[in-house]
Amino acid sequence: MSRARWLQETKKMRFEEAFELWQRKTITQEEAAQLLGVCDRSFRRYIDRYEEEGMQGLIDKRLEQVSHHRAPVDEVIRLETLYKQRYDGWNVKHFYERYQQEHEGFRCYTWVKNKLQERGLVKKGKRKGRHRKRRDRAALAGLMIHQDASTHYWVPDQKWDLVITMDDATSEIYSAFLVVEEGTMSSFRGVRETIETHGIFSSFYSDRGGHYWHTPEAGGKVDKNNPTQFGRALQQLGIQMIAAYSPEARGRSERMFKTWQDRLPKELALEGITEMGPANQFIQKTFLPRFNKTFKQQARENGSAFVPTLNVPINDILCLQAERTVRSDNCVSYKSKILQIPEDRHRHHYVKAKVKVHEYENGLAIFYGPRKLADYDLEGMLITEEIAEVRSGSAATAAS
Repeated sequence: MSRARWLQETKKMRFEEAFELWQRKTITQEEAAQLLGVCDRSFRRYIDRYEEEGMQGLIDKRLEQVSHHRAPVDEVIRLETLYKQRYDGWNVKHFYERYQQEHEGFRCYTWVKNKLQERGLVKKGKRKGRHRKRRDRAALAGLMIHQDASTHYWVPDQKWDLVITMDDATSEIYSAFLVVEEGTMSSFRGVRETIETHGIFSSFYSDRGGHYWHTPEAGGKVDKNNPTQFGRALQQLGIQMIAAYSPEARGRSERMFKTWQDRLPKELALEGITEMGPANQFIQKTFLPRFNKTFKQQARENGSAFVPTLNVPINDILCLQAERTVRSDNCVSYKSKILQIPEDRHRHHYVKAKVKVHEYENGLAIFYGPRKLADYDLEGMLITEEIAEVRSGSAATAAS
């Protein structure tokens, strides 16, 4: 029984008691009205209705009327069927967005939520815990960038890592992609995609993963004087690194991952995507723009802390670098590969010279100071200009 009907029944029982006492002249009309919590004039109106229609005269007619705003039964059934057949398991906010965008839904969010909860299709959310003080967001976009990864079954029977690079000030995600396992290369990729589209940022916030930091003692402080390959690259770019020491410290990224874990698998399943390549294409072209449109916030201050790259060779910084000494046969040994340095018009040979090997996602290179001596594929084979032209032509053909 609804609260309104319960109050109506209580009112009827109290009126019978007050009316009987008044008739026996035990109490006055004013006292009877006080017993009912109304004025004496209203009590006299109750008497008139009671004498004309009996107890039915006391019923509030509004309780028997159907609201003009009440949705037709077929509309409620259509909503329930749509959710069961196409969006089963989606949370209400996610479903409501699609309900409005693709199914011409015009009801408000609260109505949709209540109808789904009434029919047991979604559970009522737990009451939120006590509010705790949190760190304020950065004031400007580009002041602080978060990066983190989440291991999850994004498609059935496939556990991959989702690497996300996000702005602290706005919650805008600048880079998101799936990899088999996160590491230095995936972190480089997230930073590179951010810099290429927006510029160099001020600080970088992450957990104490081994590719971000060297930590001498498990669970202890990071060693800022002994940077990893990733730390060395950010130092070269002038970006400050900040280590988080607990999951709570990364609360924004942790909460964001919960949203991705809830939404992305359902979206991929809806599109019938089960492979990593198509999944990454879907994320870039469809899911990420839609996600940012929904969850991006306005920064506290106008403007941006991003600065232009000014032709800084980003790719040659965001890569693995290792120093090597050239052997007597003018070759360099790197990870069980022999890299032959080709003839050079600047020097007859580089025997015993100190060079640096750069490892990228798709190849290798040898540098002597700032000058590149040669490019190689991941197997260590020298890439000549002719091969490079053939490869670029093949790539262009494939793209077209």
